[in-house]
Amino acid sequence: MKQGVIIGFLGKTQDRFSEYQQPVTVKEKLEIVKQIEGFDGVEIVFPYETGDAAEIKVWMKELGLSFAAVNVNVKKEPEWVPGALSRPVREIRDRAVKMIKKGKDFAEAVGAPHVTCCPLSDGYDVLFQIDYSTAWKYMIETVGEAAEYKPEIPLFLEPKYSETRVHCQLDTTAKALLLLKEVGNPHTGITMDMGHSLQSQENPAQSLVTIYESGFDAYIHTNDNDTKADWDLVGASRHFLHYVELMFWAREYNYSKYFTTDASPRIFSMVDFFERHSEVSRGVYELAGKLDRKKYRQLMAEEDYIELMRLVNKEIYRL
Repeated sequence: MKQGVIIGFLGKTQDRFSEYQQPVTVKEKLEIVKQIEGFDGVEIVFPYETGDAAEIKVWMKELGLSFAAVNVNVKKEPEWVPGALSRPVREIRDRAVKMIKKGKDFAEAVGAPHVTCCPLSDGYDVLFQIDYSTAWKYMIETVGEAAEYKPEIPLFLEPKYSETRVHCQLDTTAKALLLLKEVGNPHTGITMDMGHSLQSQENPAQSLVTIYESGFDAYIHTNDNDTKADWDLVGASRHFLHYVELMFWAREYNYSKYFTTDASPRIFSMVDFFERHSEVSRGVYELAGKLDRKKYRQLMAEEDYIELMRLVNKEIYRL
């Protein structure tokens, strides 16, 4: 199991009410990753953390770290606050696509396997705010153009129900898959964020299976929440059995990418917080590996629900 972290969470963060942790440099964030037992993967946010590609490659090599992904941020600039990829102004859309293309250039330069993009500002807050028909068409157009550029660097889209918009354009795994079906580029995939899936009232394991069975690739973000908001909690702290089931199906599909941590320590000790996340993720992954997966699949096929519950109680809950 390979584990990594979005390094934006390793320094100062803030919400509407408070600021958390201390500001640190990108190099210091990479040094923190090195301190966290079980982590050696880095998802870096482009362009706000990336800097000089050659310099970062040197730091990564010195620290023995690897890139999990490059996360392209198309929501931070003032013109993108109301949306980026689906806006009716072509120049705004073009600049967002250009940002994703530059993110692919950076990924190629540092040897990252793919880029991921979570278009959170694309969506709406109130009814009658946007033209749904043109917004959807523009999303297909812009994602298609970005995906065509350097296809050897796949583009993964990350759906989320809400935030920063009250209702995001790509609000579910199914909606993101529908978009990729319309785009029709095989060099694309879905970033299946466990917390986002839960917030959308999905089952993360089922979402993962749906991605693969729809013919697309998947990249997994790990965390947890209470389904009401995307709290980015330590994995399995709220949804233990969901976490086990996700790991079960990740193993079934021979998932080999990084399990990248999209969690925020906020008030907690940073290194300790991420070590607890690494610890539970590794433990649950190993637990899923000890299950007789052929037996579980056979019982599913036979619809033997009672025996499945007995096994879950005995082998997972250890009752």
